[in-house]
Amino acid sequence: MDWLKQIFTNKLLYISIAGVITFGAITILVVDNWIMPAYTNYNEGVTVPDLTKISLQEAETLLESYGFRYEILDRRAHSSYPPDYIIDQAPAPRQIVKPNRKIFLTVSTDARPTVVVPNVENMSLRNARIQLENSGLQVGVISMESGRFRDTVIRQSIAAADTVDQGTVVDLAVSDGLGDELVRVPEIVGLPYQEAQQRILEAGLRIGQITYQPDRETTPYTVLSFTPDREELLEGRELDLIVSELWDAQEVDEAGAVIDDNDNDDLEDNLDNGQDNDDQD
Repeated sequence: MDWLKQIFTNKLLYISIAGVITFGAITILVVDNWIMPAYTNYNEGVTVPDLTKISLQEAETLLESYGFRYEILDRRAHSSYPPDYIIDQAPAPRQIVKPNRKIFLTVSTDARPTVVVPNVENMSLRNARIQLENSGLQVGVISMESGRFRDTVIRQSIAAADTVDQGTVVDLAVSDGLGDELVRVPEIVGLPYQEAQQRILEAGLRIGQITYQPDRETTPYTVLSFTPDREELLEGRELDLIVSELWDAQEVDEAGAVIDDNDNDDLEDNLDNGQDNDDQD
């Protein structure tokens, strides 16, 4: 314990700590006020010139006169610019930046990149649009034609696997879900709904509104009737179905309970028959 007491009562320790703190404070002041400003050109700024629409050679000369460096970030075909002209730049014109800043340039070129056209036929319109845009192409005119499956691509204006310029427009013909041929309506009355649904789709028709109707005599979820009740319809048309459900599933009127009249009628018939028999005796 005596040696600890000697250390903490030694004046040299406190002088050393004070010296380190002073040296650190002076270092921070020198770096902050002289070294860093000189390194970063503090309080100095240069306005970025507008380089767009001039040739790359002119841009090089102009940037050198401003004390800037440059780097070609991208080369891109552009119908409005001749080859080796500046299309875009970063930082933008008229911004104030530090001297010796690097300016990134986008330069025009006469070599247009090409892409392979994907096959989008029989795809949904949404998926076809995604495929074309991901390939660097554009979706053009979308025309509707008769077809069985709605919003499905029937035909594309440029054949799949063709090589075209990037950004080329591809027109699409899309099915409206209504065919131009008559198809026979299948026999579905009395069938379970799942089987009826399968037959309707196989025939090239679609299912429209489904109405559930309580029925005592029929197995639940059996097709009772449909509209339009015709032998033939245009391909892609809808059939509205009336499907049976459990008798107990019917909603009760808020005014009171549902009264089953059928049981009362049967009871009255039995009583009448009994009375007739008595009269005959």
